[in-house]
Amino acid sequence: MDLRLLVPNTIDGRLTLPDGVVAEIYDVAAPVDVRIETADALVAWGSSREWMRTAAERMTQVRWVQSLGAGAEQVLAAGFGPGVVLTSGVGLHDQPVAEHALALILAAARRLDLLRDAQVRHTWSDRGGRQPGDDAPEFSTLRGRRVAIWGFGGIGRTLAGYLSMLGADVVGIARDKGRRDGFDVLDGADVDALLPTVDVLVLALPGGDETRGLVDAERLALLRPTAWIVNVGRGTVVDEPALINALRAGVIAGAALDVFETEPLPAGSPLWDLPGVIVSPHAAGGRPLGYAALIEHNARALLGAAQWRNRIER
Repeated sequence: MDLRLLVPNTIDGRLTLPDGVVAEIYDVAAPVDVRIETADALVAWGSSREWMRTAAERMTQVRWVQSLGAGAEQVLAAGFGPGVVLTSGVGLHDQPVAEHALALILAAARRLDLLRDAQVRHTWSDRGGRQPGDDAPEFSTLRGRRVAIWGFGGIGRTLAGYLSMLGADVVGIARDKGRRDGFDVLDGADVDALLPTVDVLVLALPGGDETRGLVDAERLALLRPTAWIVNVGRGTVVDEPALINALRAGVIAGAALDVFETEPLPAGSPLWDLPGVIVSPHAAGGRPLGYAALIEHNARALLGAAQWRNRIER
């Protein structure tokens, strides 16, 4: 009897699965239906946390859950039993998130937020004409500027290559220091000494207790008044009230944020209106590249014909 793999309607369900595995489409916006109780495997992409928790409770026969998210937080929090193989979408988002981070960095350098505000007002911005050179204190170009990427996994390394091509001096921050893909990588012990030297601090870190509040008031105060923060990881990494205070006081020049502590960002948040803030609605990812090949490979692993890819250790 074929193994049943439930596939969300948020992706193209026309997968080339091995013999012995059949796909069935489910609607991520609909309540969990009875089919889930006898399914052997599940692909998760776009479901709510509540949906995932309910699925974990009712999937008594499940053997494998494939998340297409880069992080493992949601699928781990759902509560699937220890005998269920969990796999993530690590690698599927490297290029899209790195491209979005680059767009946010360039928007900060060229102050596209101010140009857009002027366009809405039908006003010819005073930022036209002559611009600051690369020796100006404000961050206005990547050429010769130092960008630190905290979280030097696939996304960080991909972004580092883009930034390097545009003339930036890139340094990574990760658990282990060394040299990766041609870039110097420091560890957490070096962060506080590094921060006063950077023009842009990019955060590409996962969520969780280990990273919660890493960028707090003390670390914000170490940055230059001309520095920008760009966050494409998780909103919990930044102490949001401390960031708001730092922006108000001119401790840093600006923040381009794709993620927030509460999402959607509440209408009453000061971040909407503070000068020097670019708000992006968690849009860096959302387009996993190569998901079909990953699902098809792990479907073979389910049959014992391949090794698991992106298995989550727990």
